[in-house]
Amino acid sequence: MVVHPAWDRVSDLIQENLSLQSQADYDFKGRRLSALCRQARGELLDAARRWTAAYRDVGPTPGDSQGLIFLAGHQPQIFHPGVWLKNFALGRLAEKHQATAINLIIDSDAISATSLRVPGGSAENPTPAQVAFDRPDPAVPYEERRIEDRALFDSFGQRVREQMAQLLPHPLMEKFWPLAIGQSHETDRLGACLARARHLIEAQWGLTTLEIPQSWVCDLDSFHWLGAHLLARMDEFSAVYNEAVREYRRLYGIRSASHPVPDLAVEGEWQEAPFWIWSTENPRRRRLFARHAGNEVLITDRQDINARLTLSREGDASRAVEQLAELARGGVKIRSRALVTTLWARMVLGDLFIHGIGGGNYDLVTDRIMERFFHRTPPGFMILSATLHLPIKHYAKKMADPTTIDRQLRELRYHPERYLDGVFEQTMGVPAEVQALINAKRKWIETPQTIENARTRCRAIRGINESLQPWLENLRRHLLNSREKAAKQQQAKRILSWREYSFCLYPEETLRDFLDTLLPE
Repeated sequence: MVVHPAWDRVSDLIQENLSLQSQADYDFKGRRLSALCRQARGELLDAARRWTAAYRDVGPTPGDSQGLIFLAGHQPQIFHPGVWLKNFALGRLAEKHQATAINLIIDSDAISATSLRVPGGSAENPTPAQVAFDRPDPAVPYEERRIEDRALFDSFGQRVREQMAQLLPHPLMEKFWPLAIGQSHETDRLGACLARARHLIEAQWGLTTLEIPQSWVCDLDSFHWLGAHLLARMDEFSAVYNEAVREYRRLYGIRSASHPVPDLAVEGEWQEAPFWIWSTENPRRRRLFARHAGNEVLITDRQDINARLTLSREGDASRAVEQLAELARGGVKIRSRALVTTLWARMVLGDLFIHGIGGGNYDLVTDRIMERFFHRTPPGFMILSATLHLPIKHYAKKMADPTTIDRQLRELRYHPERYLDGVFEQTMGVPAEVQALINAKRKWIETPQTIENARTRCRAIRGINESLQPWLENLRRHLLNSREKAAKQQQAKRILSWREYSFCLYPEETLRDFLDTLLPE
């Protein structure tokens, strides 16, 4: 496990964040930060309770818009146990601090895979396979992605169990997938089915967390204030954003223009904004561009969405906030991209955010944006991740190394004399003809190399090495067999030790022991 800060330092981190929050002041073009925080948290709590209550009992949850809120988030994937650990840490820490725990379902991301890598075969010869739970297209955001192949979806759990039957006969999939199928009769959205089924398992294991899709957060009135504010000041925000991203690349020596995120582009008079945009009719996400036109800001996807917002650089944003809400009701989806998503969550929505390692690294960029654009000290966040291997014994403790055997095979070819004593130690000793060859090679090696004798010397040594090979054939055959066995063991280890296997492929007992061992009391 990687956890930072340590469990016993989390209380200090929360107090530091609360102190920063009490000192912060900022004007979102007509809405002060303190007022916007109260509005946003009240809307978030109400929406999260409504979303969660649609498929499981909510019951009383501690806190209100004035109380503590702890957050985490991830795409609605069937992720590995190290990611799942964040959800349980979120719930455990919220219980300890009488906070409300809310997990953000990042459904604005495009779905990347509709299959799981599942190990099969035996422990000695595992054969992984990609097992599909739906057809691989279309490439649209989770928010829009419907289940395309009902038969494939319904049979997924059984096919996974058949694939891994020899390795782990009773994975959590036996409980998880019937829940996903049940939710698919309530909603046809693929991501929602997966997220709800996982959250139901968490409820069975005692978590009282709430969940909410990021798409719901982006449709709240409070979020429209952020959108209007950034669109009104896009030139300034873009400069801060891009410089923070470039600093990150320089710091880590990254040459790729797409990591950690692409720069916000400028195309003529149009400035790219840190949002995705699409419509109900055309649900493939596009980049949002904006430009000022007098006392208006024009926004477009550069295809078929064009809108005007009553919004100047310095004036009140109230009317633009109303217009953004009208666009949302009309089927236009404006969704925050990664850095803005966590910026909003950390700066406004919550008092503690739990990241994985990747998100924690990228939020170094978010910190710079908060410092330079919003002129506030960034609140701290927590980083948490872990690795759990499938509970399968799949290799010997002292496994041979194929590279070591390869080195021995090379020495057999170029230095055979080093191994001949071992070959003949059980017999009467090294035969005279073999010893003669060894002596001849030693003589040539001891002869200084000159221009005149170099070719003759090289050919003589090579010929002696070839002449000694038949005496080493049994040893060579033994090493080749050992190498083949070691390579198979190494491949089995590589397959079965892959850390990205989904949590639902593990036995329930293994998962619960993992969580109980790593989480604080």
